[in-house]
Formats: sequence, structure tokens, C-alpha cells
Amino acid sequence: MKSLYISGTAGSGKTAIAAGLAQKFTQQGYRVSYFKPVGYSASPTRRQDRDALLMQKLLKMDVPLDVITPVMSGPSYLSGQARPAELLDKIKKAYETIAEKADIVLIGGPPRPHMLSCVGLDTAKLAELFGSTVVYLINIENDYSVDMAVFINNYLKKYGIEVIGNIFNHVSRPLLAKTEGIYRHLLEQQGHRTLGIIPRNPEIASPTVAEYLEALGGELLGGEDRLDRIVEDLVIGAMTLESALGYLRRAPNKAIITGGDRSDICLAALETSTSVLILTGGLYPDVKVIARAEEKGVPVILVHYDTYTTLEKLSEVSRHLRPEDEKSLRLTLQSIEQHCQWQAILEKLL
Repeated sequence: MKSLYISGTAGSGKTAIAAGLAQKFTQQGYRVSYFKPVGYSASPTRRQDRDALLMQKLLKMDVPLDVITPVMSGPSYLSGQARPAELLDKIKKAYETIAEKADIVLIGGPPRPHMLSCVGLDTAKLAELFGSTVVYLINIENDYSVDMAVFINNYLKKYGIEVIGNIFNHVSRPLLAKTEGIYRHLLEQQGHRTLGIIPRNPEIASPTVAEYLEALGGELLGGEDRLDRIVEDLVIGAMTLESALGYLRRAPNKAIITGGDRSDICLAALETSTSVLILTGGLYPDVKVIARAEEKGVPVILVHYDTYTTLEKLSEVSRHLRPEDEKSLRLTLQSIEQHCQWQAILEKLL
């Protein structure tokens, strides 16, 4: 049995890559299991990791969720947490159970490789513990993203961990040419392999209105049946209507964040490709806005935060694949088949 540790920063698409590889390796006749040593939740009331739930159902794993994800963590994990030795022992026993019936174990890494370093549960320590090889996912935003990839690759190798290679995932169209022509070669010059460059697919990468609603905890004023709409862009409606029109027309499948008293912005946005209206400051909109949103099938969310706080809460929102989302899961497999050297990964695991 071999294990592949899938590492990367937040938003790099670790779950999508795991789902795609799991489906592909299963097609090849291998028994594939999934393990996420530490699950994450920003909410104290959510004690199940979404990735573990997805992969449990996708792989039809007859294993309880608390074995797939033996430890749960959050932003204040150091408060009231068990001793590091107890956590490590719990993770070891769970991993042994998962690995027992598998040819390949895919291990989901934390939102950032350094997380939980204080208790010895960071990416390097756990990959070493499981004897895993690592694939690092790069969420390419700018040149600094490549710096981070080189740093993590070098660090893991100095720790004695084999890094199979890197996958540029969810690459936006403007950065595709630069990624293929410059970033890939920079990694190779540093001795680090590129295993794939996967273009951004909104059906996989873009969050849905439901995920925005969950993050904001606002009041839904309409559009209950359209919460599955994807959001590709955020537009702040804090300018004059004349200035806003150009932005509104150019941005597809967008979320408009504006005050409830800006009926002019809201009505103009509803005549363009808008996925959701997010009204800030607790200001209820004019009845005309609600009526037009209902006609257009656009959800309206009312929050009591100011615009800055709303943006801050939305900055960490990412797409969560769901077991019932068969179309998106098929797309994860297609991405692996078309844009990733999955055979090279499989060879390293055999």
C-alpha cells in the first residue's frame, strides 16, 4: 500500500484533485481510500469535515467519518486541545484502519502546509509519518505563488520527503500562457517537476450562492431555489450608477455587494449576468428590487455587516464539492484525464 499526500494552499483545489485521482485510479482497478488526518471547520457547531463526507460517499468507504478524519481543528485549535502525543496516536490508529483495505490512500492536506506545526501535525511531519509521497498544488495568483511552491518543495525535500511534482490548478485564462511559458520552466530550473496545468473551470472552482449564504449567515429575501448558482466575481456597488454600468456588464455570474438603499445599482445589476445580490448594512431594499430579482431568479441576501466586513468574510469562501453534484465530480475526472499526468503519479505509487 502506498499513500499520496495532496498538499497546497487554501483554494488550490485539493479536494477536486483528490476526487479526480480517486475516480481515475478506481477505474484502473485499484482499491482507493481517502484519509484526512485533521479536518477543519471555522464553525464550532460543525463537527464533520466536508471533504471526508464527500470522499466517503464517492469511494463507498465502509468506514465511519471519525476514522477518515480522526481529529477536528479550527482557528482556535490550541484552546482545549488534547496533548500532541494523544492526537498523533489517534491519527496513527485511524490511518492503519484506512490503509488496511486499500492499494492506494489519498491523504488530504490542511488549508496551508504549515498549519498545526505547534502540535507536530503539519504537512511535513504527517507525510513523514505515513511514508507518503507528496504532490503540491499551486493556486497561481502571481509570481509570489511560484516562490511559495519552490519554498515548499525545497523544504519537504530537505525533510527527506519525496515530492512527485506540482500541479498548477484552477489557472485563470489570463495566466495560462505565463504558467505554461514561464512558471513551469522556473520550477524545472529549480529541479521541481510540473505534472499538470489545469485551466480554471467555474463549475468546479467557483463557490455557489449557498456557500456565500452560509459564510455570511444573512437573511435570504428570495431565490431559495437558485442557491446552486455559481459566483465567478465580486463587484462592489459603491460608485455612481454611470461608473458602475461598465463593471456590471463585463463581469459574468457575479455577486453584487451594495447597500440596500442603492436601488439604482441593484436594478441595473439585475439586467446583467448576476448570480446574487448581497445587501449590506441591514438596509431592506425597495420592493421593486425584490420583485425584479424574483422575476430574474436572482437570490437576495441581506446582512447587517458593513461592506468591508462582508468582503472579509467572503474572501475565504471556496467551492465545496458535494456527493450529489455528479456533474462537477465528472468534471474533476475529466480535468485529471485531459490536463494531468496521472499515469506518472500512479507509477510512483505502485
